[in-house]
Amino acid sequence: MKFDRTGMNQLEPLKDEEDQEESVCCRDDDNGTNNNNNNRRKTVSPGSGEHPLQYNYTFWYSRRTPSRPASSQSYEQNIRQIGTVASVEQFWKFYSHLVRPGDLTGHSDFHLFKEGIKPMWEDEANRSGGKWIIRLRKGLASRFWENIILAMLGEQFMVGEEICGVVVSIRFQEDILSIWNKTSSDQTTTSRIRDTLRRVLNLPPNTIMEYKTHNDSLRDNSSFRNTKIAL
Repeated sequence: MKFDRTGMNQLEPLKDEEDQEESVCCRDDDNGTNNNNNNRRKTVSPGSGEHPLQYNYTFWYSRRTPSRPASSQSYEQNIRQIGTVASVEQFWKFYSHLVRPGDLTGHSDFHLFKEGIKPMWEDEANRSGGKWIIRLRKGLASRFWENIILAMLGEQFMVGEEICGVVVSIRFQEDILSIWNKTSSDQTTTSRIRDTLRRVLNLPPNTIMEYKTHNDSLRDNSSFRNTKIAL
């Protein structure tokens, strides 16, 4: 299924400038998608007549002060679950109220992961995996983020259950897009993900792409240092 804006305009709410406030997301509405880290979460399912996604997906947000040393405990405390969607209509309704990555400031990250998978290296689904990394010059993050999440929701990567989620990381000098998969040792799958990324993001042939296993990230406590380069 190709999940893009073509033929989907009737499902996409108009964006209201007043929604783009300092907060990452608007307060809860009546569609049951906003979770706000409650211990008692609603079960999210497609509404009557809605188009179900193949998997439910959860949005997360994190922000930290770069000068403070990072640890898995501090990271887990700093990451906030902001909503889960189960259908095309729920996605557009929720997404239209999110601040765009290009409007975020400081050291901030948006994550969109399959429901039940935390965007953490230590999560059971991520432990044996890794991620492809694309470094972006400032100003491109919002467009590339939208393209990659539409490709993921539309199951364009064709790698079964390998995709865990995607992240956009806003930094001071650059922005970084990454897609996480379950099995870093499966070179056929990681290569297919890389090639699909090039296609759906329309990357120039000479774009540098990097891969890093989550085990390596755990060893050096870094997301984006000491990566393996692929052209």
